[in-house]
Amino acid sequence: MSHLRGFPDLPPVWAFGVFLLQGGLSWLLPLAGFGRWASPLGWALLAAGLGLAGWAALWFRRKRTAIEPRRVPKALIVEGPYRLNRNPIYSGMMLALLGTGFLWGTLGAVLVVALFPLLITHRFVRAEEQGLREAFGAEAERYIAATRRW
Repeated sequence: MSHLRGFPDLPPVWAFGVFLLQGGLSWLLPLAGFGRWASPLGWALLAAGLGLAGWAALWFRRKRTAIEPRRVPKALIVEGPYRLNRNPIYSGMMLALLGTGFLWGTLGAVLVVALFPLLITHRFVRAEEQGLREAFGAEAERYIAATRRW
């Protein structure tokens, strides 16, 4: 897309954009606040999300395949967190954003997280799944059919 020329079109950049949107909504349109329980929940979700994303990212190194979107994969990763979810890094990012939503302390900051999976699916996941199909054929089809996307 020519309008994104020079923009680092990577999932963590989009996650950071959602984080900034959370902050903006919290400040401009706080809607409703949460009680004292929101902060511990937010930290727990943030830690769980970062942990999940980190664990999933380690499998790319173990399998010696590229982690960057739009690169041709050398291995089909079906172990670790990939047994339960085809996109555990993105799911981890979403959990972390849910955590930051609670840390921002407003309903708007939590609700905006629902945009993240839609955005990431549109920008990255569909193409990545197609790349897996092209690289691994029937093996990828079986994996995609048997394992949830999110």
